[in-house]
Formats: sequence, structure tokens, C-alpha cells
Amino acid sequence: MTELEYKFTYDLLFKMIFTKHVKLLKSLVATLINIPLDSIEQFEIRNAEIPPETLGDKFCRLDINMVVNGQRVDLEVQVNDKGDFPERSLYYWAREYSTALQAGDSYLDLPKAIVISIVSFTMFKDYDGFHSEFHALEVSRHTQLTDKFCLHYFELPKLPVENLSKTDRLSLWLALFKAKTEEDLKKIEDLEVDEMQEAISAYKTVTVTPEFQEAARLRKLARHNEASALAHAKREGRQEGIREGLQKGKLENSIENAVRMIKEGLSFDIIKRITNLPDEELRRLYD
Repeated sequence: MTELEYKFTYDLLFKMIFTKHVKLLKSLVATLINIPLDSIEQFEIRNAEIPPETLGDKFCRLDINMVVNGQRVDLEVQVNDKGDFPERSLYYWAREYSTALQAGDSYLDLPKAIVISIVSFTMFKDYDGFHSEFHALEVSRHTQLTDKFCLHYFELPKLPVENLSKTDRLSLWLALFKAKTEEDLKKIEDLEVDEMQEAISAYKTVTVTPEFQEAARLRKLARHNEASALAHAKREGRQEGIREGLQKGKLENSIENAVRMIKEGLSFDIIKRITNLPDEELRRLYD
């Protein structure tokens, strides 16, 4: 098995492929939110550019932000589970929804905001399905509060890829994102679905361009620097913890000695000179 050097879940590659091949992105989004492709009359990418200076920012988020038939749609891939992803995606939704209101507009003018997350980890352990869709519903009646809230999660580990069907577009698209080896891509390519072959061709084209290679180098360097900084901080933290522990141990030992000397009737000045305790701490022991 030949491991892919870059996978579709690599955020930089994901963004470069689908912002350069808008037809593929349009089809992917239609499939993920389950609407007919030909129903999309308005399709605009709002953040197609990848400013080079952002690639070195550890907080850089390479999502694709779109307007689809007047709706705000945000699509991203996430590889690592940092334990806060539901809260993060809710924050992204809130940002999309709130920033859509223009000066002078009514709240009724706010468009529907949809956040789509393709994740490489399991989010909902009590559910076997790979797709979860959330709306704002009343807890007992299940009455929808508004149709303007929508979060989609696609969990790749749960996706079955053993018997892919040429007609199951959703599974085929997600299988691309789940692919880890050349053989995985070949299996999808051999189904001879035009759209999938175009996506794989775009993948192969983008990954060899100087633009991608340089951006990937900067992204890798940023990740390396971040990891080094974290490792250094941990080492410093351990050393500081050791120093604090020693200081705490010395203080506790001095207090024990001071208490014993107080009981033996030694004077304040003598105890202070021996233990080196601050006046305030030593006086507290006399109370």
C-alpha cells in the first residue's frame, strides 16, 4: 500500500483544489446539503484567496466560505480532535449568521447560515451513522424555532467504503476525503464516475504545482515551529514546576520547624533568623 503524501483532508490542498475547480466545489456542496445541482442559481466563493502570510499563522483556518442561493455556507475539513469542535463550529455558524446583517437591514433579512464540517474523527459515539444534521428545535415538541440554523457533520471513520456504488454520490465524495493510499484513490477512479475522475485529476494536478509545494512548505514550517514552541513551553513548565515544588517544600519545612520552636519557647527573632520566614508568616503561626 502506498501512503498518500497529501490527503484530501489536508486543509491547504482542500482549499486549493476546490477554489480552483469551482464546478467540483459546487457539486460537492450540493451533495453535502442534499439539494439538486441544477437548483443552484447563485454560487459565489467569498474567500478564494490564501494570503501567504496567513500560512504561518497557527490560527489560520482554511475553510471555504460561500453564498449559495442567498444562503451563507461555510465548508471545512478538520483532522484533529481538540475536544472543542462542537463549540468551534457553533462559533463559526454564529459568525457567519451575525456578519450577514447589513446596516439598516431587518433581522428578518438575515440569510440561512449553514456550516458543513468533514471530520477525520468520531464525534458522536452513540450514533453509528456518518452524517449528523442539527437544527434549532424545541426539545419536547421538536418544533423548529427557525430554519436559519443548520450544522452538518460528516464523520469519515464511520463511512463504509468496502462496496462503493457509482450512484451514491455522497459516499463517493466522502470516500475521496477518507482515502489514505494510492490504492484507495484507484478504487474510486476505477468506478469511472466522471465527477470523481475529475476530482482525482484536479488533486494530481494541484499537488505538483510550485504554488502548492511552496504553500505546503510554509504550512509545514509553521506546524513545526508551533510544535517546537509547545515542546519548549512544556519543558519550561516542568522546570518551573520543579522549582515551585522545591520552594514549597522548603517553606513547609520552615513552617514545621518554626511551630516546633514556638512550642519550645524560643524568641521571635531567633526563630526568624533560623527559618528565614517572613514576619507576616511567622506571626500567623503565633495565632
